[in-house]
Order: sequence, then C-alpha cells, then structure tokens
Amino acid sequence: MLVIGVAGTELTAQERDWLQHDACAGVILFSRNFASKAQVSELSASIRESAPRPQLVCVDQEGGRVQRFRDGYSALPPLDGFGRRYSADPAGALKLAEEHAWLMAKEVLASGVDLSFAPVADLGRGNLAIGNRAFAEDPAVVAEFTRAYIRGMHAAGMPATLKHFPGHGSVQADTHFNEAVDPRSLDELRQNDLVPFVAGIEAKADAVMMAHVKYPAVSPEPAGYSRRWIDEILRGELHFRGVVFTDDIGMKAGDHPGGVKGRIDAHYDAGCDAILVCHPQLVEDALAAVEGRKLNTMALAGLIGRGALGWDGLLADARYGAARNRQEGLA
Repeated sequence: MLVIGVAGTELTAQERDWLQHDACAGVILFSRNFASKAQVSELSASIRESAPRPQLVCVDQEGGRVQRFRDGYSALPPLDGFGRRYSADPAGALKLAEEHAWLMAKEVLASGVDLSFAPVADLGRGNLAIGNRAFAEDPAVVAEFTRAYIRGMHAAGMPATLKHFPGHGSVQADTHFNEAVDPRSLDELRQNDLVPFVAGIEAKADAVMMAHVKYPAVSPEPAGYSRRWIDEILRGELHFRGVVFTDDIGMKAGDHPGGVKGRIDAHYDAGCDAILVCHPQLVEDALAAVEGRKLNTMALAGLIGRGALGWDGLLADARYGAARNRQEGLA
C-alpha cells in the first residue's frame, strides 16, 4: 500500500483522484499542509471523504525541529533533553518523556490525524539527520526511553512506530541527501543500535519504519530493500508482527537504478507493507508502479482511528494544560 504526500492545505482534483486508487492507503502531512488547527482537521476529514476506503492520515510530530504542526500546538522539546536529564534523575526524565508522548499524541489525534511516526529509537551518535531527535547515546538508556514513549503514546490512544530500523544514529551521512553505509557487523549492531528496537518490540510497538542505510556486513542493500533485515531479523528473530513502513522513497539514499518502480518493487519484495511517497511529483509514477501487484489492503487497518476527544474534549482535560505547561517549559 502507498501512503502519499499532497501539495498544499486543501486537496486538488488530481489528489482526490489519487485517493480513489486501490493502492492508496493514506496520506502523510507536512508543514506545507498546515495552516491552523481547524484547517488540518478539515484536510484530514476531506482526505477520508475523498477515498472509497479508510485512509491512514499521519505526520512526523516528534518535537524540536521535526514538528509539522506548530501554531496552536504545544512547543514540544527535542528528545535529547530528556537524555541529558537522565543521569541526574532517571525516573523523572522517563516520566517527562512519557508525558511528552501523551501530549504529542493527544494533540495529533484531536486534529483528526491517526498517527505520528514516533518514537525515534536511533542512538544519538552524530548522525546529521538524527541529531537531537535521539534520546541519548547509550543503547540501554535509549531502550528505557523507547519503552516510556510507547507507554505514553498508547495511553493517549495512538499506535507507536519505531524508527529507523535497524538504527540510523551511528553513521554520519544524512540519508535525505547522501548514501549512508554502516560497516559494522551484526553482532556489533545487536549490542548497540538494535537494543532500543528490541525493547520497543517487547513494549508492543505497532509499526516499524526502515532506515535507508546499507549495512554491508549483514546485507548489501539498504535495510528497507533487504529481506534479510525484514523477514529474517525483524520478523523472524525479533518476532515483530506489526506494520513495516519504508522511509520516504524520495530520499537520496533510497536511489534505485529502476527509478520509482524499482524502489517500490524492491521495498515490496523485501517485505515492506506500506511505502511512503512523500513528494507529490512522484505519486503518479508510484501508482503506475503498483498496477497488477497483489496488495495487502488490510495492512494499515489497525493503525486507523482509535478515537480522539477532539480539541474541545482535550482542552477540557485538566491533565492537558498541566502537561503542556511542563513540556513547553523544557523547550
């Protein structure tokens, strides 16, 4: 199934046509799609009304520099601040991270959006794309925060997505712009970057997003193109039974000699359930690329619409105001 990007704050006629396609299972929203709380709620409703089947509406609302909805939403601090607090007050830091997850998820759900792709389970070891999006450098500490963040999201009624499997934090290159290669062995990865993902799977994470990183000591392809990583390790060894998302196929590190079709075929053949086509200019080619493929139309059903209070209900919740004040004090 495809999760597509749209261009602006309202759907165009062409985008409504895309949503009619059997392969279109959802829409991912960005800052370009946001003007206000009311507008994003209307856009979410319009997406659902324009499609003949349920659609997953999703976003990256991590906090810090990756927060697509801002005006009217809590100014969420980046995750690394919780990691810095951990050494002095582990229990307090974990409690604040769990609250961060609850607050983020409640606001997103109140907007009619099903899912924010979170938490980042990568290690904070210098990757240019991750930076302060990671909780910490220590795998055991990141594992603790990953569990706490999943608890907070689940308490809010939102599914949790671990990203970017099997770990994006220990290689410097930014996969948006460059190929990324991590030469370490599988044993080294198991002792380090995989630790938070194992913890997150044990904590009942609902989905995983793959990394556009190559780990040649394990498999020659980027992880999202690798049946070794997805079928053998993620699903076989780690017993993950949830949804596997790709990262955005428009990123440089996802290059494939077969173009858009090559990227999509490689992801599906490796075992991915849902492919992110974030750039609207790639959507037509992506829809053409899946013609004739047998698709799992129910793959995303469990992630859609777990029931939000809406903004009126959320604003009436005493916990909301207190959480917002605490978190914005950390930003």
